[in-house]
Amino acid sequence: MSLSIRNQLHGTITTVTPGEAMATVRVRLDGGQEVTAAITLDAVEGLGLTAGTTVRTLVKATDVSLATGPVDGLSIRNRLPGTVREVTTGSAMAAVRVSVEGGELTAAITKDAVTELGLAAGSAVTALFKSTEVSLATV
Repeated sequence: MSLSIRNQLHGTITTVTPGEAMATVRVRLDGGQEVTAAITLDAVEGLGLTAGTTVRTLVKATDVSLATGPVDGLSIRNRLPGTVREVTTGSAMAAVRVSVEGGELTAAITKDAVTELGLAAGSAVTALFKSTEVSLATV
């Protein structure tokens, strides 16, 4: 199956914590970072997700934010440090490719944000995305 979602990082589930309708699923990425996904219990059961299951974490580029400074006091669970690899700017929007341990993420952000943050190849950033924006696919 081919997908339009650019951000696909491989990993292994470490824990599944079920709630009433949703579960949090912790994934250790191949690069060693931890990602949390908040998905439905139906998805957990339907995909047979348990500790040790190999998965791909999927995050749309429009759901990735970038920070250039300290990231404190936020409810956003997923924070991956990285380095800007490439910035492609259009008239209003930009695609920022970020190298992270074990892979790469793309963030679709405004051209103004690129300018205000001073983003360029080599810039240190933290990629941020909410656990509710992470989808999981079995490998």
